Amino acid sequence: MSTPPILDLTGKRAIVTAGASGIGHAIATAMQRAGARVHVCDVDRTLLAELVRSAPGISSSLADVSDSAAVDRMFGEALNRLGGLDILVNNAGIAGPTKLIEDIEDDEWRRTMEVNLTGLFYCTRRAVPLLKAARAGSIVNLSSAAGILGLPMRTPYVAAKWAVVGVTKTLAMELGEYGIRVNAICPGSVEGARMERVLAAESAALGIDPQVLRRNYVKHTSLGSFVAAEDISNMVVFVCSGLGRNISGQALSVDGHTETLVARD
Repeated sequence: MSTPPILDLTGKRAIVTAGASGIGHAIATAMQRAGARVHVCDVDRTLLAELVRSAPGISSSLADVSDSAAVDRMFGEALNRLGGLDILVNNAGIAGPTKLIEDIEDDEWRRTMEVNLTGLFYCTRRAVPLLKAARAGSIVNLSSAAGILGLPMRTPYVAAKWAVVGVTKTLAMELGEYGIRVNAICPGSVEGARMERVLAAESAALGIDPQVLRRNYVKHTSLGSFVAAEDISNMVVFVCSGLGRNISGQALSVDGHTETLVARD
C-alpha cells in the first residue's frame, strides 16, 4: 500500500516574490515551517532585512519583478542559494489607482500591469525550464476576488488579476505533461496594511468614511469577516504539498465567500 501524501514541503525549494511583508511574508514563513528552503525578493530593503532576522534560513534578494534584468539577477542569487527550484509563488502586486477609467493616467495603467502581470511573466519564464527539467513542481499565482468579480474604480488592477487567472489555466495546460501544477489563489479582503491603504484610497475617492466601507465589505461576505494572511498561506502550502498533487488549473478563492466587491450601499 502506497504512503498517503501529507502536508509537508521538506526538501522543496521555493521562491516567493514580494515576500517581505503581508501575504508574501505569511507564505514564505509558512513554507519554511513546512520544511521548504525559501528565497524571497522584495523592493523594500528594510523589510527584507527584518524578515531574514526573524526567520533565519530564508534568503533574500532586493528586486523589482517588473524589471527583467532584476528578475534574472534574483533567480541567479536564488539558485546559488537553493541549488534548484521546485515551487514559484508569484505574489508581487500593487493596488493601482482608485479612479474612473477616464481619469487613469498612462503611467498608472502601465505600472499596475508591469508589476501585477508582466512581473509574473518574467518570473515564470525563468522558472519553467527549471521545473521542466525536474519534471515536477508547482507554480502559484496570486490573483484576487477582483480576478473573478468586477470592482468599480479599479480597472487596471482588475484587468491584471483576471489575466492572472487566464495565464494560470493556460500554463496548467502547457505544463501538465511535465508534472507541473499551476494554480491561482484569489484572496478576498485580507486584514493588514495593504487593505487599510485600499480603504483610505476608496474613502478619498468616494467621500465615504473608511469604517463604513470596511463594514460594507464585511457585510458582502457570506462568513461576515475579512480573511487573514495566514489563511492565504495555508492554501498555498496545501496546493504545493502532496495533498494537492491533483489540483491544477484552478482559481481557488479564500475569501469568506465574497458575494460582491461593490461595497458602497
